[in-house]
Amino acid sequence: MAQQKQKRGPLQFLQFGVIGFANAGIDIGTLNLLLILFHTDDRMLLLLYNTIAYTLAVANSYFWNASITFKRSAKGNNRQRILFIIQGIISLGVSNLIFLGVNEVLDYTAVPSWLRYNIAKGLAMFLSFLASFFMMKYFVFKDFGTRFIKDAD
Repeated sequence: MAQQKQKRGPLQFLQFGVIGFANAGIDIGTLNLLLILFHTDDRMLLLLYNTIAYTLAVANSYFWNASITFKRSAKGNNRQRILFIIQGIISLGVSNLIFLGVNEVLDYTAVPSWLRYNIAKGLAMFLSFLASFFMMKYFVFKDFGTRFIKDAD
């Protein structure tokens, strides 16, 4: 039984990763759609676009991760929802800081703006993905109390 529990971490990370790819499509797709429809180089609008894209991806993430990845410990109660919102805000901060910071650094190169935005977004998604996984596993959907309970079977 203990061996089965040890394998749960890698499986959860794999499930989180698959869902993360769907979220990445939503995130980067929304950002690029906004940039196509309302192109800008204004930092505040870029921050707004990134926030909108990230928020849509996080909403999708909550649904699928609560239903699949962390379903054993997801209770759907207000405490978990509030903790999820807190981790989402922290991850959004990570995403926005990385997105704007990398974009600023790449602005000094000859990289076209559309590529610069996507490179910055890709790195921001990866780092916020890692932050989200660990916060969701150990903060939002933690199941430390049931981790060592053995089945009666």
